[in-house]
Amino acid sequence: MSGTLSSLLLHCFVSRCRTTQQQCHRCHQSHQYFCGRHALKTRLLELGYEFGDKELGDIFWRFKAVAERKKNLTDVDLIALISDEIFQPKIIWSLGDLQVTCGTLGLSTATVRLIDAGGEDHVACSVGTGPVDSAYNAVDLIVKEQVTLLEYGLNAVTEGIDAIATTRVLIRGNKSHTSTNAMTGETVHRTFSGTGAGMDIVVSSVRAYINALNKMLGFNDQTNPKVTAGSS
Repeated sequence: MSGTLSSLLLHCFVSRCRTTQQQCHRCHQSHQYFCGRHALKTRLLELGYEFGDKELGDIFWRFKAVAERKKNLTDVDLIALISDEIFQPKIIWSLGDLQVTCGTLGLSTATVRLIDAGGEDHVACSVGTGPVDSAYNAVDLIVKEQVTLLEYGLNAVTEGIDAIATTRVLIRGNKSHTSTNAMTGETVHRTFSGTGAGMDIVVSSVRAYINALNKMLGFNDQTNPKVTAGSS
């Protein structure tokens, strides 16, 4: 198969389906969905990835959204989307919507909608020195966890103006778990990394930040379990 994967979703693979041309004409959208999903599953298997129906569905809709904006998707793009969509920590917070305003006329502003583990929406707006900083500040207003951003890195996984960007961040909670180095006696603070991918660098950056926050919050829940009534 060629390096371009967008055709999996933009064309009807009749040779891979048992649907006739007449049925395809009557149910074009449904047929494209099943053909594209099947072709994507086949390509994932060729790359060594095998997922269940739910995970495959999540990857498919994420892939479809990107394919509608980017003409030439490659295997590298697909692997980046897999890493961002599937290989994630326990979801405590997830990104719902993000709107950023920036430029030379004033401070950058960002409005962020996050969804908690119970499905409830939380919205906050903040300003910052740039679009990423303002978005991170808005996330902080919702999550209400004091953290320090230690590292921030951004890379394009492919060439071109429409390349998918991957972001990696490293954070440390200001009240995070600490340990002592047995050799030096130095106090070591636990850090958490996060990654995100997307065609929009601000969205990619926020995904990475939320990913790291989820790791930190999940770690805190494991190390500080809640005491239930009647526990001794």
